[in-house]
Amino acid sequence: MIAKTPLVLPGMRIGLLGGSFDPAHDGHVHITENALCRFGLDRVWWLVSPGNPLKTQGPAPIDARIDMARQLMRHPKVDITDIEAQLGTRLTVDTIAALQRQCPGVHFVWLMGSDNLVQFDRWDRWNEIAQRVPLGVLARPGSRLAARRSRTARILRRWRLPETNARLLPVMNTPAWVLANLPMSHLSSTLIRLGRSPQTEETG
Repeated sequence: MIAKTPLVLPGMRIGLLGGSFDPAHDGHVHITENALCRFGLDRVWWLVSPGNPLKTQGPAPIDARIDMARQLMRHPKVDITDIEAQLGTRLTVDTIAALQRQCPGVHFVWLMGSDNLVQFDRWDRWNEIAQRVPLGVLARPGSRLAARRSRTARILRRWRLPETNARLLPVMNTPAWVLANLPMSHLSSTLIRLGRSPQTEETG
């Protein structure tokens, strides 16, 4: 299956931010804008997923989530896509593999919050993801320390780049990853759906 992607050329550095975006919020914007700068990316693609295999309750219809995301994320270097729905993939590793086949010569980076690094070893074939693309991890409230101590961080310890070399990440041989410290944003889709206010969390 071939997906209709945004315009892309060999040599470009593309960040991939996947998720249900249910709903998209300023925390996603915060991560995206910082990733563009910190990792020297040409563009970021939001991969709005049909569903998350780790979640038991399905998200809102994908068209509604994409429309909301496009209203929120109005950056000239960011594209909101339904690539996973087009490809028919449900696993991140299969989406990445398909994009690499379709876009040879493009330097893809998988972007995630530090909260996702904590549970990354639960993802299907997570080690293959790390072998396929560099990982750009951006600090999220309450998970920065846990991410540093996570099983994935321990396994991939020798391939972690210092934050000062973060702009080299897209062209590094894999595995490679960076944990970038950012000004904290406490927003999360789960809290928004539950109508709860984020709590103050650790900042160390």
